[in-house]
Amino acid sequence: MRRTISAILVGICALVSVNAQTQTLFPVTSPNGSVSLSLKLKEKSLYYEVEKNGVNVLDEAPIRFTIDGSELCNSVDILSSDSYKTDNTYPIRGSHSLAVDKSNGWTFKLQNTILKINFTIEARVYNDGVAFRIILPGKQGEMRVPDEHTIFTLPKGSIVWYHDMYCHYEGIHQKKEISEIMQGEWAAPPVTVQLPGKTGYLCITESALMNYAGMSLQANGKNGFETKLGHAQPAGYPFAHDYSLAEAQRLSQPATLAGTITTPWRTIIIAGDLNELVNSDLITNLAPVPDKRLFPKGIQTDWIKPGRSVWCWLDGGARTVEGMKEFSKAAGELGFEYNTVDAFWYRWTDEQLKDLVDYSSQFGVKIWLWRHGRDMRDPQKRKELFERCHRLGVVGLKLDAFSHESKEFIDLYQACLKEAAEYKLMLNIHGSNKPAGEVRTWPNEMSREGIRGLEYGKNQYEWSTHNTTLPFTRLIAGAGDYTPVVFGERRLETSWVHQIATALVFNSSVIFFGSHPKTMLDNPAVKLLKQIPATWDETVVLPSSRIGEVAAFARRSGKTWFLAVLNGQNEHSLQFPLSFLGDGWYEGMVLNDRPADAASIKIERVFCRNTDALTGRMRVGGGYIVMFTPKE
Repeated sequence: MRRTISAILVGICALVSVNAQTQTLFPVTSPNGSVSLSLKLKEKSLYYEVEKNGVNVLDEAPIRFTIDGSELCNSVDILSSDSYKTDNTYPIRGSHSLAVDKSNGWTFKLQNTILKINFTIEARVYNDGVAFRIILPGKQGEMRVPDEHTIFTLPKGSIVWYHDMYCHYEGIHQKKEISEIMQGEWAAPPVTVQLPGKTGYLCITESALMNYAGMSLQANGKNGFETKLGHAQPAGYPFAHDYSLAEAQRLSQPATLAGTITTPWRTIIIAGDLNELVNSDLITNLAPVPDKRLFPKGIQTDWIKPGRSVWCWLDGGARTVEGMKEFSKAAGELGFEYNTVDAFWYRWTDEQLKDLVDYSSQFGVKIWLWRHGRDMRDPQKRKELFERCHRLGVVGLKLDAFSHESKEFIDLYQACLKEAAEYKLMLNIHGSNKPAGEVRTWPNEMSREGIRGLEYGKNQYEWSTHNTTLPFTRLIAGAGDYTPVVFGERRLETSWVHQIATALVFNSSVIFFGSHPKTMLDNPAVKLLKQIPATWDETVVLPSSRIGEVAAFARRSGKTWFLAVLNGQNEHSLQFPLSFLGDGWYEGMVLNDRPADAASIKIERVFCRNTDALTGRMRVGGGYIVMFTPKE
């Protein structure tokens, strides 16, 4: 239903005049009324603020968008507005198997009276967050250069977890009070915030990133972060390692876009606790639905198969055809679905690859291959690789070194995902940026890196602090290929139980394990290792969780529940009520730390119901795991 500006003023509460000369307020509220996004005209410039239960969670700040160097969001008049609602569910992979999309949405048609340009701001408000984007109509073939400098201003006293861009999206999070973050510091989304007074959490990131540069954030020294697009980001160490200074300089120029320009959604998850934060569907709700031609059943399309993979890289193994046959056989013994072969396969013939594919199939194991991102930039080489993999029976590719967020690289992500789907290939993208809802739009993306994982080796930092931070920061945006579970010295201070728990707490629709498969088969916890699911039907983050200290997750796959706890730098003895369990009795397989030896596991057996509680005693860098099987 279209409304003129006069009709809005007299007929609806979505337009409230606060000061007729300087400000007009548009509150868009969530379905349950708890969250509101207010778009304001202040001296004809666009501002916004976000509230929950009447309290600011983002303070008033400007929306800034330039086109060809001219500011679009100043000298603005309102033309009209429309409202709409979303109310549906859809299958998804991540913390649960069914997502809920229920929101109130508005589109506001505006005009920059100096530039004589019409544009739209679209806003959606959910019970657990808000999102907005700018749509700038354009004619076919019309070329323009967009840029953004929107500010996210946090309430005074907010605590922020963030990392810089030196390693692109593979950083170590810092924890700081917002006033301590200096002007110019970089923050790679998602940025997680604890609101003052421990009243809840925010997570700032983006969704539906396509045909546009990726968004990072830079501190403004005034309790806020400013939006920066890919061309403005520093070219970090991974890009310097894989490309060149000349490439970095070329990509530092803003991209020119053709026709209509639609920004990604600027998303702010708003959660009362860590359980709500982890279970938010905001990012995938805003992502486009999958192409039915490529994915006739969405994420349930028959050639897309979540699972577990062995990988010869971190923990030894013969890098030959025969060595990979041994890995496939061991993967079959573990019940794993995949074997990922690293770059040494480049030297192999089609006959050797097909031999490995056919041999592996005897054990129910399929093959993935690693390939460098440089080889993906040529469309003809991409097509030849995808065709070769499809012809030889390879089911997935691990594509590496996409370590830039320029529009050129975002376009490359999209091209790879689309063309791989045409050949029925799954992808795991490494050296990558953060996810932005691709698991919904491109269900063949089974994981992506964009995370500091065990590949980084023996650098002397605290894995346990990092691992208890990731579930509430980077992994809020989507799957992360951390390459979990090693039992050797690469794990530093973490225990064997902690290592196994990472495969249960960190989301990845194909889990690429770091350990040599023989090491896993020889581990006393092999029975549980064989049972680790790659997807989840339900997740409950337990109240004992604290960012950077404890990550305690209860997760269900089918009828089986897992309690998986990652412990940080302090010993803990924590009680875990089992109210998440269904009715009836369960048999529990318990994995405990041994206080005197991190490289060992104490295994116990318990019988329990949902009225019971269990106590986990965890060493520094330790963990606690229980697998609950219902007794019929």
